[in-house]
Amino acid sequence: MDAATLTYDTLRFGEFEDFPETSEPVWILGKQYNALTEKDEILSDITSRLWLTYRKNFPPIGGTGPTSDTGWGCMLRCGQMILGEALICRHLGRDWRWVRGQHQREEYSSILNAFIDKKDSYYSIHQIAQMGVGEGKSIGQWYGPNTVAQVLKKLSMFDSWSRLAVHVAMDNTVVIEEIKRLCMPWLDLDRVASTEAERVREMNGYLEGACALAEEETALWKPLVLLIPLRLGLTEINEAYIETLKQCFMMPQSLGVIGGKPNSAHYFIGFVGQELIYLDPHTTQPAVEPCEDGHVPDDSYHCQHPPCRMLINELDPSIAAGFFCRTEDDFDDWCTHIRKLSSSTGGLPMFELLDSQPSHLVSTDVLNLTPDFSDSDRLERFFDSEDEEFEILSL
Repeated sequence: MDAATLTYDTLRFGEFEDFPETSEPVWILGKQYNALTEKDEILSDITSRLWLTYRKNFPPIGGTGPTSDTGWGCMLRCGQMILGEALICRHLGRDWRWVRGQHQREEYSSILNAFIDKKDSYYSIHQIAQMGVGEGKSIGQWYGPNTVAQVLKKLSMFDSWSRLAVHVAMDNTVVIEEIKRLCMPWLDLDRVASTEAERVREMNGYLEGACALAEEETALWKPLVLLIPLRLGLTEINEAYIETLKQCFMMPQSLGVIGGKPNSAHYFIGFVGQELIYLDPHTTQPAVEPCEDGHVPDDSYHCQHPPCRMLINELDPSIAAGFFCRTEDDFDDWCTHIRKLSSSTGGLPMFELLDSQPSHLVSTDVLNLTPDFSDSDRLERFFDSEDEEFEILSL
């Protein structure tokens, strides 16, 4: 059998190192485990994450393009995985678990359908590749973490079911005012002084109780997916960032990190000791066709062998960290975590958190709010660093 088309069913489990017997805590997307007493729980949590890998024999991208993404689509698949985790948190909750052969909720099938390899799925390889053309990336060309983050932000605008507010924080800076304006566009935040914050919260509570509309329409906060492209060194990761990076996986809002090492991209979901835990997209599986009832055969979307690990200091410095905040309280709690982290002496802050937008930054309306893509295309290409590229795997 061709090694490029192996699936987890054909791989010998001996090729994957079993999870370590260690007393050090294991962190998976904001949850802490004990490797000595909770190994089954750890593996169940990891298996429940969506595993998006290379696929083959899907409909040609753009009608005449590639029918497989082997060798070029690993960062795109990692982008799918980090967004897939956001959709799970949004519709199923962080504590949801997948069990092989067990009937799942309708929302789960809807999430899987959003990633099926065909042109009309919200976040398919077809949509990501074709949207990337507007970013100056031809179909089949490598994406860096920032590029895939920008493309996912654009695609989310068409996802009326999830109603996500996807924000890509540029310039190593997260601006609180910018995000609250994005997630609560009906509030005129320019007229809300910091001393009136409590009154606004009380007003929001009144409105929420008074409206007799559907739950989705009465929500006063659009669920936030925050993606932060970062460069944590020149050619290798600066060790001063390592403890701060580990702290990101400990936050309850964590969606993990997309990045990799000099030959491949991975989706990092946690750590143990000085090792990162990740899902690897570098397995080519056949494309999946949904059943007539919309059910998706899902075994190949969950990694059922022991998780992959690598030393943190082997990480390429170009990454994008992700966080999910279902409510405004979640976001406020995340801000508190980040401020505490910034004031600690355990490591170097990876980005800056500001209350309001500095005058030297580009207008938030152009970058994040307008559905007119013409200006945002230009700006995102300006911000997309060419030196974030990894080396492409040979076919």
